[in-house]
Amino acid sequence: MALAEQIVVRIPHLRRFGRALTGSQASGDAYVAAVLEAIAADTTALPQKSDVTVSLYSLFCRLWQTLDVNGRSDASAPAWEVNADRRLASLVPRERLVFLLRVLEGFTTAQTAEILDTTEADVERELDLANADIAAQLKSRVLIIEDEPLIALDIERLVKSLGHEVMHIARTHREAIAAIQKGRPELVLADVQLADGSSGINAVKEILEESSPPVVFITAFPERLLTGERPEPTFLISKPYDPDAVKAMISQVLFFRPGEGEKKVA
Repeated sequence: MALAEQIVVRIPHLRRFGRALTGSQASGDAYVAAVLEAIAADTTALPQKSDVTVSLYSLFCRLWQTLDVNGRSDASAPAWEVNADRRLASLVPRERLVFLLRVLEGFTTAQTAEILDTTEADVERELDLANADIAAQLKSRVLIIEDEPLIALDIERLVKSLGHEVMHIARTHREAIAAIQKGRPELVLADVQLADGSSGINAVKEILEESSPPVVFITAFPERLLTGERPEPTFLISKPYDPDAVKAMISQVLFFRPGEGEKKVA
């Protein structure tokens, strides 16, 4: 495939990244245009990286750090998006880049380091700082639904390391429902298969009838969620899981949720 064709198919994702990074679709698109203009003028402007996607994002990040075309947030943006922009603005630029590359775009630590011409250790450190800054803004009550004690304790440790509160660890459907009678969670981390043979999916369905917290399923049985029925697995992590992936997912879910009193998106 010709270079131009490889670039064209990646532009929608690059525009999404630009919108999130700058807080404005117009500003994001201006940086995308600058990337394309630089390549059109001289193809050697595109850094020689491991693949075209990494090269494109590397050039975008370089231009974002050297060109000033940022604008204000779009006036027509929904409230949850404006909130996300505000949270991003609170992060120092390097943390913002790392957070969006890892969490929004799904690049690995190694790819992110390559894009930013830095080390994997620095990426991990900056991602931890970003997660901590976000957690400080969005400290939340978390309900864990998990029947394996060691896994439950590990997830609890991860949640607390981000500054959140674990309101309860439920091992069964019944325990989960009892927990929400005492207080509403702001995030649910749920397994599918529970200790007494009950279903984490059914527990989540009942929770969502009472309130609407975001839900992350952490399961060894992802196929049980791929049925097309609700609750749809918008956020899904397969076991065995990468602890960093769990922390990044928690930050992503809370970061892009609506603020208090805002309409939640489906």
